[in-house]
Amino acid sequence: MYDERAPWPSVVDPLGEALHLLELRGAFYCRSEFTAPFGLELPPIEGYLWFHVITRGSCWLDAPGAQPQRLARSELALVPHGQGHRLRSEPGVPTPRIFELEREQLGERYEVLRHGGGGERIDMVCGAVRSDHPAAQRLLALLPQILVFDPATNPAQLEWIHSTLRLMAVEADGLRPGGETVITRLCDVLVVQALRAWLDNDPAARSGWLGALRDPLIGRAISLIHREPGRDWTVASLADQVPMSRSAFAARFSELVGEPAMSYVTRWRMHLATIALRDEGATVAELADRVGYRSEAAFARAFKRVMGFPPGAARRSRPTSF
Repeated sequence: MYDERAPWPSVVDPLGEALHLLELRGAFYCRSEFTAPFGLELPPIEGYLWFHVITRGSCWLDAPGAQPQRLARSELALVPHGQGHRLRSEPGVPTPRIFELEREQLGERYEVLRHGGGGERIDMVCGAVRSDHPAAQRLLALLPQILVFDPATNPAQLEWIHSTLRLMAVEADGLRPGGETVITRLCDVLVVQALRAWLDNDPAARSGWLGALRDPLIGRAISLIHREPGRDWTVASLADQVPMSRSAFAARFSELVGEPAMSYVTRWRMHLATIALRDEGATVAELADRVGYRSEAAFARAFKRVMGFPPGAARRSRPTSF
């Protein structure tokens, strides 16, 4: 008799796959050199994650729906849901909008900002990044309003933050050819490392969809759906792959994920199709075959039912959260 508690023999890491699929796209990276007193407001950017890494001094971060937080040297803060927020040397300091301040443009997406009253120096690296992949979007949607990582509380975090910051500092000081590319990539690495630390340490990352990814059976089924969206999946075939009985699999999937397995399969396919329509210029015929439909008409009906608009409109849309 199969023991559901036994580990699956193949190496499957659904959480690692979700992190791999982040494929961050930066809209804005900025090396900031502030002097107290200073303040600035960062605007809301829908669908983007803001990050701030403090490399010298300290400041306050104030975001809607969260208590103001003091950020110290080597701390990393994420504002995951694109909401506008403020940075300032101390509470009450005026906060002009960042795009009203003079900035030195060093590249298409990389600039230097110098601002403040001439007092104590505060340096940081800031940026706004997004991911269009549906698995990554679902992961980011589960994050709290603000995430702050204090390396002093975790030696492992201290090492990876310091190591990455050292590399960033070398590139920022030298501004050698390709330095912009190196710094932006290191920023992306910091964001991924921060998300990995949150997944490892926060109890909220052990329930719901993330908890389902950690489950050795349901996590494997989700990985199979992600990897092979065009396969002719049924509840029975997914249960057989795990393996579990059909009824036990259906109940467990719904309990952990929050929706039936085939509903998840369909939504996953349609969000992948949305990205392909918008970014690749894929045709409806190509996508029908790619995501497991026998005709264009069947795919188009399913797409409109799930997404709320026809496939043609997806070419002009921004991707929605999964």
